Amino acid sequence: MTREHADAVSSPRSLVEVVGERLAGVGEEWLPAVDAVPRELFLGDAVFQQDAHRWAPVRRADVGEDAWLRMARSDTTWVTQVDGIGAEAAEGPVSGAPTSSSTLPSVVVRTLAAAGLRGRERVLEVGTGTGYSTAVLCHRLGDERVTSIEYDPLVAASAARHLAAAGAGPTLVVGDGLDGYEDGAGADGYDAIVATCAVRSVPPAWLWQLADGGSLTFTLSGWMFGAGLIRLVLDEDGTARGRFTGDEITYMLARPHDRPPRPSLHRHEGEVRPTRIDPVLLDDWTALFVAQLAVPSAELLHLGAEPVLVDVATGSQAWIELRDGVRVVHQDGPLRLWDQVEHGIAAWIAAGSPGQRDFGMTVTDSVQTVWLGAPDGPSWRLPA
Repeated sequence: MTREHADAVSSPRSLVEVVGERLAGVGEEWLPAVDAVPRELFLGDAVFQQDAHRWAPVRRADVGEDAWLRMARSDTTWVTQVDGIGAEAAEGPVSGAPTSSSTLPSVVVRTLAAAGLRGRERVLEVGTGTGYSTAVLCHRLGDERVTSIEYDPLVAASAARHLAAAGAGPTLVVGDGLDGYEDGAGADGYDAIVATCAVRSVPPAWLWQLADGGSLTFTLSGWMFGAGLIRLVLDEDGTARGRFTGDEITYMLARPHDRPPRPSLHRHEGEVRPTRIDPVLLDDWTALFVAQLAVPSAELLHLGAEPVLVDVATGSQAWIELRDGVRVVHQDGPLRLWDQVEHGIAAWIAAGSPGQRDFGMTVTDSVQTVWLGAPDGPSWRLPA
């Protein structure tokens, strides 16, 4: 096992103790639900752990019941599916990217706390996953107020079994969560929609199925892996507005928003000039988020320590190299990706390099914008 996973196995404390400590007073109203919902019911009989560049299944039968319970009751993310292969079905290590997991319980709670739920709302959860967060919602709100939708039929079937074992009975739906679930919205719409997957922009159906004054809580992310958690509230004029929470939280992208397949990268010489910003800035949580806003259809790769940007739509590319002690950028294609990144980062630096709490978002049926400071400040339009 990895060091992180070994620490999880050896942890003697209960899950609610560890989660409560990590929350530092935020979301304490959710701790009774964390205490009441046995997470071990939602992991099945195997999870994946990363082994070099592959994912190896760790089986309950192999590690023993005590170690398995300690794993389940740790505040650790356990990957349960890789490229559509469930850990229970894997015959050995597999390659690929995680496609489903049991997220850290503390992240689940921080997300639900950000949603501002008081206990009487009708909620649509987008992304059932293992069913753990669904069970936590059911414990606090009541089964009849929770609808959860899952894209992957195999994941959905597993979650249904887990929830039944836990005695939870929400409305479960298999389908594209970006379309919402109109049948569960009722005449007035959902009071809240909470996504446990990330999106590149707000799906219009979420606005249409939300009650007046209702809220959307989700992680805005993209193909550069920048992310920000936000809660938007729907105004009476049909516009959703809100500010980012500042939490360094991310989830897997919703599958319809994931990057399409890309051919092998062949770097082009392009136009070359010295960089105006240090690429190490992209290691900063908020700076990376700003860079992603500046080039919303670009993917971030790395060749060695230096970043490479490839625009998925146009094939434009920008890549950095150290030449004679100076970092230079090569840009090729119809878009000058690094120019756009530098322009966005310059606006952020000019504003004092604030954290994500200084950013907000405005969403209408036709336009979605992330802004810095105030709606009339520096802004970036999303690919809605």
